[in-house]
Amino acid sequence: DCALLVVAATAGEFEAGISGEGQTNEHALLAYTLGVKQVILVVNKMDQPNQDPKTGENKPFLGARFDEIKDNVFIRLKKIGYNLEKVQAVPISGFHGDNMLEPSANMPWWKGPTLLGALNNLEVPKRPVDKPLRLPIQDVFKIGGIGTVPVGRVETGILRPGQVITIAPANLSTEVKSVEMHHTALEQATPGDNVGFNVKNIAVKDLKRGFVVGDSRVDPPQETEKFVAQVMIMNHPGEIHSN
Repeated sequence: DCALLVVAATAGEFEAGISGEGQTNEHALLAYTLGVKQVILVVNKMDQPNQDPKTGENKPFLGARFDEIKDNVFIRLKKIGYNLEKVQAVPISGFHGDNMLEPSANMPWWKGPTLLGALNNLEVPKRPVDKPLRLPIQDVFKIGGIGTVPVGRVETGILRPGQVITIAPANLSTEVKSVEMHHTALEQATPGDNVGFNVKNIAVKDLKRGFVVGDSRVDPPQETEKFVAQVMIMNHPGEIHSN
């Protein structure tokens, strides 16, 4: 739904993060590649002293340092493809709790939201519950007294206890006995839920990571001959061309 891009205001740390070997750019590009279109830039460690460009003194909670970091990161986010009108930036001190839940007296120059307020400003995306069930299996466990329990994240559709499912590409069909999330039984799991579900009469060895679960009655998953993919190139040494 949203990515929190946390960067440090400490002198040298931010600069290292946006350098060629740093991870700030890589994390932002990864989030965009994975389809995360909402970003909150969280500038942490504002309590660390930085040089005031006007006086030359080292001061904590410096607004000029926040503006410098925000401007630099926003340039990179725009190059990646983000709409900057939907990107929020928030200065905080995680160690001291400044501007996380309530406005901070240490940053009177900041008139924007707290971190909690920025989270509340996000747009809640529409869940694809009306599409056929698709749940890629991430792992499979054998639990004593229960049986075979695959786990994974519901991408589309709804998973319910009692539902007859098909697992591709092995083309196995079985009934879902129960669905749980964080050890709590669910009446249904919807897109975004990471769940474990107990299945009947299937051994752990018959299921593998990457298998896909679907509803046997509504467009079950099948093998495909070809598919269209979007490839995001993270880095390359030179020119990209055919062959």
